[in-house]
Amino acid sequence: MRYFVKFPSGREVPVDLTVLPSGEIRAEVEGRSFAIDAYDHQGAVHLDIGGRSVELWMEGTPPEVGVVTSSRRFYARVENERLRALSSVQGGKTGGGEGLVTSPMPGRVLKVLVAEGDEIHAGRPLVVVEAMKMENELASTKDGRVKKVYVTAGATVEGGAKLVEIE
Repeated sequence: MRYFVKFPSGREVPVDLTVLPSGEIRAEVEGRSFAIDAYDHQGAVHLDIGGRSVELWMEGTPPEVGVVTSSRRFYARVENERLRALSSVQGGKTGGGEGLVTSPMPGRVLKVLVAEGDEIHAGRPLVVVEAMKMENELASTKDGRVKKVYVTAGATVEGGAKLVEIE
């Protein structure tokens, strides 16, 4: 199945995944082929990609997915061919919430980097939340204007709490 992964920079990468009869996953990314072994372990997805081990913590609901790997956090839009076709039929709307930035997990807001009315671009940092002793810089997934800021620095938030809304 073909997936389209769009990163905060706006770059989109098509990824073709095939599950072989042996259970091995074969990925084709930008003309390169990878053998992948993947398994879920205590909430993390462990990937062995051609002998290289990667651990991913994922959050959210497709198509908007948050990913934490090592000390890096980002949000990506992941659509398979079916979701993309459905989205085009519905005028690009696949469940809403696209302009709402929420806390990926319980934590404390360290910094709010935008104010209501600010013009922003996809990938721009909006809020820094400390969770599990890690600073997580949450960025916009789209261009727009800050409609509402729901938090202030120092606030304690639950997972899924509204932080910033973009219109």
